[in-house]
Amino acid sequence: MSASSVPDCLIVGGGVIGLSLAYELANHGATVEVIDRGPIGREASWAGAGILPPANLATAIDPLDRLRALSHQLYREWSDRLREETGIDNGYRECGGLYLARSVGEVASLHAFAAMLRELEIEIERLSLAEVAEMEPALRELATGELEAAYSLPGEAQLRNPDHLRALALACGQLGVQIRSNCEATGFDYSNGRMTGVRTNTGSLHADRYCLASGAWTQQLLKQLGVTTGIMPIRGQMVLFKCDTPPFSRVLNEGPRYLVPRDDGRVLVGSTEEEAGFDKSTTEEAIDELAALARQLVPALRAAPIENSWAGLRPGSFDGFPYIGQMPGLDNAFAAAGHYRSGLHMSPGTAVVLRQLILGEEPAIDLTPFRVGRG
Repeated sequence: MSASSVPDCLIVGGGVIGLSLAYELANHGATVEVIDRGPIGREASWAGAGILPPANLATAIDPLDRLRALSHQLYREWSDRLREETGIDNGYRECGGLYLARSVGEVASLHAFAAMLRELEIEIERLSLAEVAEMEPALRELATGELEAAYSLPGEAQLRNPDHLRALALACGQLGVQIRSNCEATGFDYSNGRMTGVRTNTGSLHADRYCLASGAWTQQLLKQLGVTTGIMPIRGQMVLFKCDTPPFSRVLNEGPRYLVPRDDGRVLVGSTEEEAGFDKSTTEEAIDELAALARQLVPALRAAPIENSWAGLRPGSFDGFPYIGQMPGLDNAFAAAGHYRSGLHMSPGTAVVLRQLILGEEPAIDLTPFRVGRG
């Protein structure tokens, strides 16, 4: 794209949603520009753990389940393609997951979760405590102590967020996508039902079409266009342990908390859910709580040092559905935000259906429940 030409689409937000959309549009012949208020891919997309729960497109009926399932189906293909195009391994591994319960309430929730997955024909197996200890020797102490119930999800996968973002950004660049970091959208120009420009701290930018994909910050931008949403920042704090070798091989889940083993021995532990505005600081209380959980589940971590801790701001929504679609009153402007804990997981599917909508095709999934401006 030459410096003087106007791109087919300007995307405001260089996280996993914005980069995935840019990648998908560019692969279908569109010229694309991406801007971000800070470094590319350094907000919630970078901060998460990269867990990809299993899904089944053949049985998914609810549009949110279909979006999740479409994304899950695409991930292996995207990961292989990105590795071929960029040489970067994004860490996609079909490692499987264990879901654990230590209290009566957790057991009931876990049984209901298993029943729901079976209805969707997603493979899930209840394990005896002896089977848990056999599958993951690091859980032997837990299995002979507090553990009350456990299920195996062989279809659960993971990837390394920073590597996936690096691969996406490099692949976009190779396809001619222009990426501008530290370029903050400060306002918009529009008339006669069309957006005509985005004002930024480095000047105005123009395109044929526009998409806001700025995560937790999208609500503030949409407000300037008179569009109200329920997007809100939800802080999630994380802890990183460093081990010489991975102490276990599967993702461990207990309620909303999880432990994710990386190939290099690191173990990610997360995550809190806090309404703290746009404050990305960590708190001693939350970090201690996460570390204690990890050491309770996996005694081998009691001797492992904590290498790092951080927080990210997930874009929550009031009804649990992201906002994906055309902005009300603007026929060339779109939005994709509010994916909460599932932004990384649902990014390929979001990119595909929004690319279809932006290029005038019928989206593969009914986007009505994701309507922008629904409240």
